[in-house]
Amino acid sequence: MPAVLNVSVFLFILYFLDHAVGLGDLIYAVNCGGPRHVDSYGLEYDADPLEGRIGVASDYGRRDRIGRVTEQDQLLYQTERWSEDTFGYEVPIEQEGDYVLVLKFAEVYFSASNMKVFDVVLNSQHTVVQELDIYDKVGRSTAHDEIIPFTVRKGKLMVQGEVSTFHGVLAVDLIKGLHDNPKLCALYVVRGSADDVPKLPPIPGMEPDEEEELSREKPDKERRTSGPKTPNPYDSDESSTMFPILMAIGVFLPTLFCLCRL
Repeated sequence: MPAVLNVSVFLFILYFLDHAVGLGDLIYAVNCGGPRHVDSYGLEYDADPLEGRIGVASDYGRRDRIGRVTEQDQLLYQTERWSEDTFGYEVPIEQEGDYVLVLKFAEVYFSASNMKVFDVVLNSQHTVVQELDIYDKVGRSTAHDEIIPFTVRKGKLMVQGEVSTFHGVLAVDLIKGLHDNPKLCALYVVRGSADDVPKLPPIPGMEPDEEEELSREKPDKERRTSGPKTPNPYDSDESSTMFPILMAIGVFLPTLFCLCRL
């Protein structure tokens, strides 16, 4: 019995260690607009370095419970930094390799789509998140993560099929658009691939595949025609329906005539 107990304890410790550090080396993590925090995966987020420098730190989201996350991770989505202008964070990347940037959001103020829409740009060149409308994606008071893999190699930054010169700092900018102000709840960067990063659970009532497809879809702009819709001429042309019938009769009658003469 003691041997079985020791094995169980050993396996539990291995599981805990894997759960805590399985994300790979943590390069950078910030709880935007909030204090230092340790999440349910053991990642340590620093307090916001932009405090007193740019934008506004807000904990307005603490009025609500954020969906899709555990109690320990609530704070990461309840606090945020927003700004009336473009703002961002600088992440030092000292070594070559594969990395993942994770951006955390929750809409805690608006209750409709198209009220807050903005882009996320890396190093002033790569628009990695375009026209992000948090409410449109997941609704109000619900966690949403943007997971962005990238590679640094031989002085180059490679992300989403684009390449640019890299000088050791990843600038993550939230771009001011036409609809309200950009914001960010938290972010972190780890070494590894997107498969190594924990994903949020599905939105209640939506299958994981449906959610992934929805997150990839980009709403099309409403298309306005310059005049009334032109009717399809084949919709009202009965000849398109009668032609096969006439062909069949044309083949059948000569055949019947030949058979009668036999």
